[in-house]
Amino acid sequence: MGTFRWMGFAAMAAVMACNDSSAVAPVPGPQATVFTASGNIQAEVDNFRNALGPSNGGTAGEQPAGRREISWDGAGANPFNNRDDFPAAFFNTNVKSGAVFTTAGTGFRNDSTKFQEVNPTYSAEFTAFSPTKIFAPVGSNQLDQLFQVAGQPTPAVVNGFGIVLSDVDVADKTTIELFAQDGSLLSSYAAPVRSDAAGLSFIGVMYDQAIIARVRITLGTGALGANVNDISAGGTLDLVVLDNLIYGEPRKAF
Repeated sequence: MGTFRWMGFAAMAAVMACNDSSAVAPVPGPQATVFTASGNIQAEVDNFRNALGPSNGGTAGEQPAGRREISWDGAGANPFNNRDDFPAAFFNTNVKSGAVFTTAGTGFRNDSTKFQEVNPTYSAEFTAFSPTKIFAPVGSNQLDQLFQVAGQPTPAVVNGFGIVLSDVDVADKTTIELFAQDGSLLSSYAAPVRSDAAGLSFIGVMYDQAIIARVRITLGTGALGANVNDISAGGTLDLVVLDNLIYGEPRKAF
């Protein structure tokens, strides 16, 4: 596992017609630097943090450089712990981090019990990277993260996005899709499968410029539920939750 350069889908999918001298080579899509790790992910997470720059915490307003990070562990979120109504805009209103979430499900859950109050078997499935809280949408295995200038309702773009995931068992099913401001897909990446008992995986993507307006996160193959067990506990679905989100400083979109 490690860091590598990767071309966007537009460049990968383009194929010039054979023996056609009039064919024009397509313009390559934006290149990304991709960071991946499973097992002991700390070093690669730190590499990604360092590549984005110093943390701007919850400082309101657009900062000249650096990154933002959500770990779910701040005391301000405590009133919403272990409930299914975590505010979608908490990390741009209560905490000025420039992140807003949407889901096709019924809400979001910030959990300090490894989701064992949802299903007792989950306490043996999930691990926190930054103790003790982890996060998931309710009633869906997908969520979108949109970016705004920190503390403002102003649409923004970022140059990089990374995510820590817990209990990825099936290859190519837990993914992040990165979208530009015009809604076009920049690229899609799959998270590595867990490689040890801790069960953590990391994937981070960074571009040379701030071009990411939205990220769609797909967590395994199904949603958490009282009667839904992970494949490693006799179920049929790969259940995955998330921990830290790390992304470049949100900059006003033009």
